[in-house]
Amino acid sequence: MNSYETLKKLIEIDSPSGFTGKATEYITDLLKSYGWQPEYTKKGAVRCKLGEQPKLAIAAHTDTLGAIVSGINSNGTLAVSKIGGPLLPSFEGGYVRIHTLDGHIYEGTLMLNNPSAHANNEAEKKNRTAEAMHIRLDENVKSAADVRALIIRNGDFICFDPRYCELPNGYIKSHFLDNKAGCYVLFEIARKIAEAGRTVPVELFFSTYEEVGHGGAAGYSPSIEKMLTIDMGVLGDQCEGDETSCSICAKDSSGPYDYEFRKTLVNLAEYNNISYKLDIYPYYSSDGTAAQRAGQDVRVALIGPGVAGSHGAERTHKKGIEATIDLCMAYIDTL
Repeated sequence: MNSYETLKKLIEIDSPSGFTGKATEYITDLLKSYGWQPEYTKKGAVRCKLGEQPKLAIAAHTDTLGAIVSGINSNGTLAVSKIGGPLLPSFEGGYVRIHTLDGHIYEGTLMLNNPSAHANNEAEKKNRTAEAMHIRLDENVKSAADVRALIIRNGDFICFDPRYCELPNGYIKSHFLDNKAGCYVLFEIARKIAEAGRTVPVELFFSTYEEVGHGGAAGYSPSIEKMLTIDMGVLGDQCEGDETSCSICAKDSSGPYDYEFRKTLVNLAEYNNISYKLDIYPYYSSDGTAAQRAGQDVRVALIGPGVAGSHGAERTHKKGIEATIDLCMAYIDTL
């Protein structure tokens, strides 16, 4: 199996949508270490050609879910506004880091309002909405003035601790496998192509605003004709996907992906004995969705490792990640 150190390092870098600079810096440095010459788009995504005149973009997003300070409460806690769609019950009690504009980092915890069971016997019945929750700062603050003295302001980013855990049996559990597991797939493509001494007509694209809907809208090389989007495969009662397979999405909430592209990927998976599942995702969109809505004239397909508990307590398996890498490599070999 591959080393997953680069996945762990990327997951542990705070990067909610709009606050991805450290993550893209890590991605750029890693790709350079493999001998490539990545560059930034105007919007801050990372684009990396693996050969001249790339025809295929393989895209994944490095931005994650998170939150932002939306107010300072009179008791010294912080009001929150969600970035993307985190399932707050799965994040409750999770440790957070608050990044201020002047570079300070403060620790805290996401809590229900009036959270103590001995003072609130209705606590377990409350809906976990952003309005019903707050950040408890790990500082001696008891008023809004105390918090403002720390130079904490509205708009400061709140980043959840990912709780990354890699198990000996191949399971990986962590927040933000959506979609840093997909970024890892791109890392491995870059590494394998470099180690083989090859160049291929492929561009790797790491977007930074997927969780808020516009990450993959623009920034590709003008020669791109197809887009293979790598994002998490959905697991659920109405889905066939699992954590040890590569999911191939036929349709999500935006409509069907390109039929011929999907057919080619299915045929390659079957010919190469790559474990895969075909699925429909009823409540889902991707960088491919953003590209098509923005008018990009490209054919789009969507694949990715199956991820359980999406936008919450996520888990996948190395077999699913590696099946996705294998399918990407098999498709690259057809170019």
